[in-house]
Amino acid sequence: MRILLIALASMTGVAAHAQTDPSFAPCAVCHTVKPGQNRLGPTLAGVVGRKKAAVANFNYSPAFKAQKGVWTEAELDAFLANPRAKVPGTRMVYVGMPDKAKRAKLIAWLKAQR
Repeated sequence: MRILLIALASMTGVAAHAQTDPSFAPCAVCHTVKPGQNRLGPTLAGVVGRKKAAVANFNYSPAFKAQKGVWTEAELDAFLANPRAKVPGTRMVYVGMPDKAKRAKLIAWLKAQR
């Protein structure tokens, strides 16, 4: 699976995002931080503080549509640690980021992406 993600990353121009912040590289396979641009996943521009499942023109899974509230730093931390545990039924294939320090760095970087 990791080899597949690396191959997909190179085909989708992930290198540009990874150079900005290496912790975003696994996310950049499916997401971008460019406002208004969705990929396989919705844009993550402005995700911190944004209502869940609220990106226009993105077809969220029923599991995500059922989510309430906003993406706080704590909510993102729990989700990034184990997406399938936080949102059972998600279509997202990412298995999670177990390293709390890496998650904190990624969330801080995402917070700056508006």
